[in-house]
Amino acid sequence: MSAFAGTVEHYRKYRPGIPQEVADILAAAVPDRHPRRLLDIGTGTGLVVEALLTQFDDIIAIDNDADMLASAETAMRPMVPEGTRMVLQRFSAEEFTPPQDYWHADLVTICRAFHWLDQAAVLQRLSSQVAEDGAVAIFGDNSFWVASSPWKTAVRSVIQDFLGEQRRAGAGVFNHHNRPYSEIMQESAFNQVDEFRVPVHRVWSTESILGYLYSTSFAAPHLFGDRLADFEATVTRTLTEFSSADTFDEENEFLIRIGRRSQA
Repeated sequence: MSAFAGTVEHYRKYRPGIPQEVADILAAAVPDRHPRRLLDIGTGTGLVVEALLTQFDDIIAIDNDADMLASAETAMRPMVPEGTRMVLQRFSAEEFTPPQDYWHADLVTICRAFHWLDQAAVLQRLSSQVAEDGAVAIFGDNSFWVASSPWKTAVRSVIQDFLGEQRRAGAGVFNHHNRPYSEIMQESAFNQVDEFRVPVHRVWSTESILGYLYSTSFAAPHLFGDRLADFEATVTRTLTEFSSADTFDEENEFLIRIGRRSQA
């Protein structure tokens, strides 16, 4: 079973999208030419592709979850500009091979997904799949598990009361990666790494908090079994201690790492 089994409906509706400033940084990272090729790894429901649809005209997005890809297809196909090719394929990053020998990505994006991958192996494979002047962008914001405010800390405590202290990853336990991603990239072909930070302010409600939690591998609905209603009631009751207006402010940020090859 996928770590994200049963989350797709919530993922598309409640996962925050990619801010315009982040999309602009990504688009500016590679040459503007035609065709301009994007490979999005771990696309999920297509949030990165959606943010970059007007910037690239030859797009391949991969994920190993068929339900996620079906959701991405339904949501994005009507948005694809005329003349843009978008292909969604069920592949893991460790297995993907471009469809033609000449196809090389100008930009590879890996958003909120690098921790799931065999990182060194994927970067090694990408060395032959990316244009010589192309780039690999690894980026994401902090999940609710990284509690950065009192209300997030309280919600995480509720999850731990129901599911245990360790962060879940579907039926298993999440394996933390302690090495900085920039350090891992510097050991690959994409060893010239630039970092960008984009602050994000969001306002949540009880509904959107629960919806977001149900989009994650650490609080997917099926993990609670017949205690799901109890979990919802406990989160709702807990959140009332922090806001009488059902509004919860979040300060987050996207950390973007863009790696390129060394230029001789």
